[in-house]
Amino acid sequence: MPRYRVDCQLTYDIAALPADFIFTFEVAERMGQTIRHEALTLSSCGTLDRYTDPATGNRFLRVAAQPGRLTLSYLAEVEKTRNRPPAGEPEIRVNALPLDVVPYIFPSRYCESDALTGLAGRLFGQVKPGHARVEAIVAWVRGNVDYQVGMTTSLTTARDVLMNRVGVCRDFAHVCIAFCRALNIPARIVTGYSHFDTPPPDFHAIFEAYLGNRWILFDPTEMAPLEDFIRIGTASDAADVAFATLFGPIRMVSLVPEVTRLATTAQALAA
Repeated sequence: MPRYRVDCQLTYDIAALPADFIFTFEVAERMGQTIRHEALTLSSCGTLDRYTDPATGNRFLRVAAQPGRLTLSYLAEVEKTRNRPPAGEPEIRVNALPLDVVPYIFPSRYCESDALTGLAGRLFGQVKPGHARVEAIVAWVRGNVDYQVGMTTSLTTARDVLMNRVGVCRDFAHVCIAFCRALNIPARIVTGYSHFDTPPPDFHAIFEAYLGNRWILFDPTEMAPLEDFIRIGTASDAADVAFATLFGPIRMVSLVPEVTRLATTAQALAA
């Protein structure tokens, strides 16, 4: 099984109290991921609390910091099981969905699927239901939305992206999720670590759709190898899995989330 090294550093300047953070950047130990080693260090004193959501595996870190500079360093070594590749999985009727999947067919803050039912039907209603239809959604978003950094904000919704036809990875994911839900296909955002050459290192957002009684990942940006994606958070949309939420007079100085695929023993011996 492939192994990966995660190396994440976040630096902030804190002007005064109160200064509180809620982070979601630690690797989730679920969906085929096993953490073999991890360590978290803080450069200055502060109180730290942790919580793991039993339903999603999302790991929340709360930090109450002191004025000055705060740097968080997170290292992890992760082993990942390969997912079974898609093979034409069908859509599942709402009356047959597992109850824990049902919440992912509802509209959410960034994914106004109830307002997109007509458009989704016109664009994708004649496409073969199932995996082919989700692939058609992904292809349409990729072909009709330009990837541009700095053109959207934390308030941008799927409808905003469709109006302006521009966004970043989370915007691409939100539009795909909204279209899927408008067609009664459960879908949710997934945040994590990916390695890509451009833009500079950043957290990545993709999505997964529930087809054939399992969750299947899709990356509408095609910016990084999907098989090397390391999951952090899973949620209805980005509102619930922001990598950092800040409370107080805080300024982010730098953000460096990186992931590297490690050589296997056989590869190391061959080298």
